[in-house]
Amino acid sequence: MPTITDIGTLIVHTPETCGGRPRIAGTRVSVQRIAAWYKMGLNAEEIVERMGNLTLAQVYAALTYYHANREEIEAYLMAEKANYERLAAEMGQLA
Repeated sequence: MPTITDIGTLIVHTPETCGGRPRIAGTRVSVQRIAAWYKMGLNAEEIVERMGNLTLAQVYAALTYYHANREEIEAYLMAEKANYERLAAEMGQLA
């Protein structure tokens, strides 16, 4: 008999890991990271190839979470971009 995976167990939130952001259970890979690659044009299979330690089911679970909770994940992505731009500007001032 094949192993059955409860898809509700694939995405977790824990305050001590990834700042409490949703992530793939058993990893430090955030849904935000999967969503960023997806938005860059990578499909689920390409993300699995890039990561090497994720299954297709895990990536699809992350993408499902992203689509079901787009506002939350987009807020994380915007904050990450703003932080990157701030740091880049600071580094430019130091150069």
